[in-house]
Amino acid sequence: MGFDPYTALWVSYSSLSDFTQCPRSYYLKNVYRDKASGKKIKLVSPPLSVGTAVHEVIEMLASLKTDARFKKPLLVSLDEAWQKVHGKLGGFFTAETEDVYKERAKAMLRRVTEHPGPVARKAVKITMSLPHYTFSEHDNIILCGRIDWLEYLEESDSVHIIDFKTGKGDEPGDSLQLPIYYLLVKNCQRRAIAKASYWYLDRSDDLSEQSLPNPTESESRIMEVAKQIKLAKQLDRFKCPKGKKGCLYCHQYEAILEGNAELVGSDERSLMYALDPSLQDEQGGSIIL
Repeated sequence: MGFDPYTALWVSYSSLSDFTQCPRSYYLKNVYRDKASGKKIKLVSPPLSVGTAVHEVIEMLASLKTDARFKKPLLVSLDEAWQKVHGKLGGFFTAETEDVYKERAKAMLRRVTEHPGPVARKAVKITMSLPHYTFSEHDNIILCGRIDWLEYLEESDSVHIIDFKTGKGDEPGDSLQLPIYYLLVKNCQRRAIAKASYWYLDRSDDLSEQSLPNPTESESRIMEVAKQIKLAKQLDRFKCPKGKKGCLYCHQYEAILEGNAELVGSDERSLMYALDPSLQDEQGGSIIL
């Protein structure tokens, strides 16, 4: 099959992870459409809402020159971003729960304000609204994704890939996240990549530098999963490895289809649902941070 951007399979870190964890989860998050509206379905939760709000504030900083980034207090920007996840829109069923999670978000942004590190230095901004490139013309695959921050290293005219973490756990060592970000940065801008780091905002003032991925190995790993997704789409077969009882990755999305989740909002692309915490406990559901 020749390359056709309109029919190409677009893959990202999140979609590849969804499929690796559970093909049924991939289907519910990336393929399924609500019959009445034609929109995707999305499950909101407090941890995800914290990440969404904090990342929005930091992403805004990347578009500003260094001397303008902290003129507006980050906590003021957080209040504005928080309106999009306030109440049930963010999966908060009580004001007390929302206050706890908002305090977590505030603590992370206070850390960035007090220990800005790379955020106070020059940054490179990829001009594409969604960085992407043709990963395989032969297999009709496009790789895409948003990189949190690219620090500009002036002495070497190179870049430093930085990903901000808002959850409590460490990114697994075999994660495809850095390999994907490395390839995107390599193919979507001209500067060499000098290093890559995670910044665990919930617990550290400093960055955690990571080894740079091997490009050839990264491309091979990504291609393997992407081809599995293409085959699953061709066969229209997205089965959970746990069978009909489901797993922790697809279980909560199945609750939406079963009518056990509350519709709390919508946007141009998605219907947003939330699960009452008591229902989550009853069903044995989990939230992945």
